[in-house]
Amino acid sequence: MSDEAAKSVTSASSLVRGIGRWDLTAILVNSVIGAGILGLPAIAFGLVGSYSLGAWALCSIIVGLIALCFAEVGSRFSTTGGPYLYTYAAFGPATGFIVGWLSWVSRLFSLAAIGNLAVNYAGAFSPALTRGAPRVVVMTATFAVLVAILLTGVRRSALVNNILTACKLLVLFGFVLLGLFFIDPTQIRVPPPPALDDWQTVLLLMTFAFIGFESATINAGEMRNPGRDVPFALGAGLAAIALLYLLIQFVCIATMPALASSERPVVDAMFIMLGPVGAGVINAGALIMMLGTLFAVLLTGSRLPFALAEQQQLPAFLCSVDKRYKVPRAAILITAVLAWLLMLYTSFIGALTATALTRLIGYVTTCAALIALRARKRAAVGHANDEPANIGRASFKVPGGPVVAVLAILACLWLMSGASTEELSSLLVTTAIGAILGGIYALARRRKRRP
Repeated sequence: MSDEAAKSVTSASSLVRGIGRWDLTAILVNSVIGAGILGLPAIAFGLVGSYSLGAWALCSIIVGLIALCFAEVGSRFSTTGGPYLYTYAAFGPATGFIVGWLSWVSRLFSLAAIGNLAVNYAGAFSPALTRGAPRVVVMTATFAVLVAILLTGVRRSALVNNILTACKLLVLFGFVLLGLFFIDPTQIRVPPPPALDDWQTVLLLMTFAFIGFESATINAGEMRNPGRDVPFALGAGLAAIALLYLLIQFVCIATMPALASSERPVVDAMFIMLGPVGAGVINAGALIMMLGTLFAVLLTGSRLPFALAEQQQLPAFLCSVDKRYKVPRAAILITAVLAWLLMLYTSFIGALTATALTRLIGYVTTCAALIALRARKRAAVGHANDEPANIGRASFKVPGGPVVAVLAILACLWLMSGASTEELSSLLVTTAIGAILGGIYALARRRKRRP
């Protein structure tokens, strides 16, 4: 693609198509890999022991099935929205709005959870940062800097995201490479097989470690070639993440005698390897990782209210585009402010609980959309100008697509069945709020149109 083509903009929204194939892969990696992997090896080992290595492999297969559905469905669209747009196209505006609402809210709470955790890690260097006015100042300054970058255009944002992703991978692969010199093969034991409930619990936790991969589909209106690049980013990005997670688990098992009781296994493993200096390096690396995830989630999450407004399901000002930098300024600012407020008034655990299951809803509807869209020869989705735009043909098709989609849906439902009553209640309340807000706005628009 020429430089001129790369600078082209979408006809519907004037967003700059400045995200290339590797930019998109970096967005996926940066959205998925957060600080959770620094603690999950101990939890997984405590549940299923050394079988946690096999659990990572099995979880990667489950996520891979879901990602295949995203790759095919995503290759049909060149408009911003991701799972929201796919659900809208396949099952109509009401269902689409609920999925879009849940996707946006889940990212708001994700930002709040990551922000709180980042402050907790910063407390290792200065405990005063974890409470009172210093905590508020740090959170506010961090969000202000990230938002300032996002407002300067998608190409600059993609560059910053690439840098943060490279730093994140450098920290984690550095840990793995160093750990290979300290492994103790006698640490790897094969205990009796775990109970089925333990398998379900650990797979649910591991699936949450992959959550965010769908971010690679949301910014389609700013991608140079979404039909080609979305399947590539999903395949390459998830393969790299799956390998990295497996290697981190292996190093933790092979270097830590008391892994199951560790609260910060990667930090503790680095302490065994290099002492306090190693632990300090990982703590600093964790802050960089969380900063990167905050940036990636803001970059993709802010496009969801834009997409909802573009389909006339939220007020039109949310899909307005800055004339100079060609970014949805209002959508970015509102997403950032709401996430900042949630971060100030929620805890890490509270915010994490609110975001856990909402992503799986979008996964189920996207997998179902593969079946629905294959059943149509042509399909259409409404745009802001009320003129339907035909969905393109899939440039990537999954062999046995409907079968893969059914398996992926069953896997998602099985994982959701392991959720707690509290988590399911939070999901129902969030869904109900979205349905009420969507109904009120739809009614207001209908009355406004009456002569």
